[in-house]
Amino acid sequence: MNKLTQTILLGSLTLGAISPITTQASKNKKPNFVIIYTDDLGYGDLSCYGNPTIRTPHLDQMASEGIKFTQFYVAAPVCTPSRAALMTGSYPKRVGLHEHVLFPRSKKGLNPKEQTIATLLKEQGYTTGCVGKWHLGHQKKFLPVSHGFDMFFGMPFSNDMSRKEQYLLGSKKDYGYSLPVISQADTLELDPDQSYLTKRLTEKSVEFIHQNKKEPFFLYFAQPMPHIPIYASDDFQGKSKRGKYGDTIEEIDWSVGQILQALKDAKVAENTLVLFSSDNGPWKVYKTEGGSAGPLRGAKGTTWEGGMREPFIAWWPGTIKPQQLCTEVVTNMDILPTFCKLANAQLPKEKIDGQDISDLFFNPRKTLEERPFYYYTKQGKISAVRKGAWKLILQKEGAELYNIEEDISEDYNLAKKHPEKVKQLKTMLEKFDQQMDKEKRQAGLVETK
Repeated sequence: MNKLTQTILLGSLTLGAISPITTQASKNKKPNFVIIYTDDLGYGDLSCYGNPTIRTPHLDQMASEGIKFTQFYVAAPVCTPSRAALMTGSYPKRVGLHEHVLFPRSKKGLNPKEQTIATLLKEQGYTTGCVGKWHLGHQKKFLPVSHGFDMFFGMPFSNDMSRKEQYLLGSKKDYGYSLPVISQADTLELDPDQSYLTKRLTEKSVEFIHQNKKEPFFLYFAQPMPHIPIYASDDFQGKSKRGKYGDTIEEIDWSVGQILQALKDAKVAENTLVLFSSDNGPWKVYKTEGGSAGPLRGAKGTTWEGGMREPFIAWWPGTIKPQQLCTEVVTNMDILPTFCKLANAQLPKEKIDGQDISDLFFNPRKTLEERPFYYYTKQGKISAVRKGAWKLILQKEGAELYNIEEDISEDYNLAKKHPEKVKQLKTMLEKFDQQMDKEKRQAGLVETK
């Protein structure tokens, strides 16, 4: 073997070692995508994120075989805005869905003109399916089938938004509605037995995988729990030391195992990127029937870390190396541009806020270019900003400044010690929101006579 041949071979081996994606590219097949998105799961609710009593063996294995992210943020601390950000790659204010959650009487939803993950992938030949909770508008023009999904089976809003569930929760609220189960745009039943909801939705997701295994697909599996009211099937009731809430999480973990096994059985696991996370932090007002934010301060509805920092696990056998940990700051808005990059799809025509983070799947120790992250409240108002290690929160009582890298629990207010940093971040926050006011687009509205 001459020196030239040796050099070429050595170069080829080196390129293969640093570019895991080449194993996928060589197959000349677009990767499949699965997002498993739970509801109101806390940062500390999984054993792989430190929970001492809830058993999550399938998620633990998923993390062990892939990457666990420690600084993953959602764009809002409540359901609708967070899901709007996921689907569009934009801050919820940019798409007009920042003013709290949608209710059964709401007359708006995600504008049909918005380009979602599903519409962009569909243009690349993907079959797209949405199973579970949508919560971006319940009228037909706002449902998943109007936003690029070929298939929808699930609920249009949260599982507590019915007269029946409010009564069982002991609330005086009366939405005057029942919780519908919808297939495509048709209502199949009202107020289903939620004890078996996780199993039913899991079965539908597994069915979607097997039916579409021959061509590229995107599955968005939006678990309706552990949002209150929490339920678990007979196989899981009374099994967790964490009580009813733990039963619910352990069944969700079982569900994740079913999805991963279905991908293996369909022989598409090595061509499928699976992401697991949640829409916002735990609903602590329900105490033991709500979740835990672990070491983080705050919960659902707040812009403390506990309201917006979530578990995030990425799994892609043969492409993502096992036992990886990533500490970079990433967001749910980054998923859309990342999928577009991996599927060779066009980005939306309108401006978005997410960025491609696919490099982190191949090199979790890679350092991203520093960028600010803005925290919007459940009322849609901006209240905090993080840049690098520093986080500024604007309270009625005054500004609070934290070094999040050193003080994950936001215990030590450093505003008086670093007034120049407070000023810098406050100016940045105000400038961004003013710009957002100019650039924001309209939500979809139901026409009234």
